[in-house]
Amino acid sequence: MSVTVEGTAARVCAGVDWAKDDHAVCIVDADGEILDRFTVEHTAAGLKRLISRLLDAHVSEVGIERGDGPVIEALLAAGLVVLVIAPNQLKNLRGRYGSAGKKDDRYDAYVLADVVRTDRRRLTPLTRSTPAMIALRSSVRARRDLVEHRVAAANQLRAHLQIVLPGIVGLFSALDSQTSLAFLERFNTQAKVDWLTPARLGAWLAKVGYSGKVPPQVLHQRLVAAPRGTTDVDAEAHAATTLAFVAVLRTLNVQIAALADAIAEQFEAHPDAHIVKSLPRAGTLRAARLLAEIGDARGRFPTAESLACLAGVAPSTRQSGKAKAVTFRWSADHQLRDALCDFAGDCRRANPWAEDLYQRARARGHDHPHAVRILGRAWANIIWRCWQDGVAYDPARHNALQRVLNEHTAKAA
Repeated sequence: MSVTVEGTAARVCAGVDWAKDDHAVCIVDADGEILDRFTVEHTAAGLKRLISRLLDAHVSEVGIERGDGPVIEALLAAGLVVLVIAPNQLKNLRGRYGSAGKKDDRYDAYVLADVVRTDRRRLTPLTRSTPAMIALRSSVRARRDLVEHRVAAANQLRAHLQIVLPGIVGLFSALDSQTSLAFLERFNTQAKVDWLTPARLGAWLAKVGYSGKVPPQVLHQRLVAAPRGTTDVDAEAHAATTLAFVAVLRTLNVQIAALADAIAEQFEAHPDAHIVKSLPRAGTLRAARLLAEIGDARGRFPTAESLACLAGVAPSTRQSGKAKAVTFRWSADHQLRDALCDFAGDCRRANPWAEDLYQRARARGHDHPHAVRILGRAWANIIWRCWQDGVAYDPARHNALQRVLNEHTAKAA
């Protein structure tokens, strides 16, 4: 064990290059000299060996590329400080140690360890949310993944129907709605569609509980006016493909609804739920997603600017000599950015201040996504303040909103 000249224990750092099957580890002393190098398997025994060797070497801080998973859990359980260095940062840092730009697990483990040693003041220790928040985040992201699967399956079904049964594409508001799926189960060939009359279609719609406002006569006219589908001997084979897509979409609808119920239950039980529920047009699922991506570890965002930067709604400034460029921030938490921009893009419909800020941005020539990011950055300051203080958003205390409301009142008068 190395010591300083004063006799106190020197700082020992480690780097772990995470992989699917095994992990390369490097331990360096206070001078950057390698004390140990080894590889452990991604098993319970391997992680136990990892922790044992780190503690035996008196490691205090560990650099790693990702902030979740069994390796992180083992490191935190052992009381080690974990410093996450993103893959794109590590890619740029390799050039500090050589110009070859090589990618090697043992080499990356050394770079991670040495960066922790030299750049500690620039790195923020990993701060974890509560287990309940981690579970909520997992549920929210799983539901979003299933929604993306549903969109993909619906697009595949639409492409299939445009060839074999065009009349049903656009017949109802959404191809993956319960009415559309029920219609495809009952009328999946052109011959079956031809059997329909306005009266028969109206009776069927009443039977399935159709709640749309389009009269049966109009829907029937759409079917008649559309190009005819396949009527040859292959029609039944195409119908089997149609039913397969319908079965997939029905399953996805059921599971998405089940996850939505679970998310609502988890969200309502969280002590921070009242904060995001108070935001305009947040709803339950949108509020749950926003809270899940922000988390409940207050130390993760010491300032509102840190929240805005990680969410990618604050621009990136590059300056060299007299040249200065303010550009889109590519390096961001994309899940957090999507959640914040989704909220910001819709809240303006219920908040005059948000609408005013958005319209001012559009008037300056910004496109819709850019204007939403500008609005998202403004909301990041408000959300961060409410989140840090544990209080709900109060429109009466939002001075910028009150000024806009007063301006509208004065103009009306």
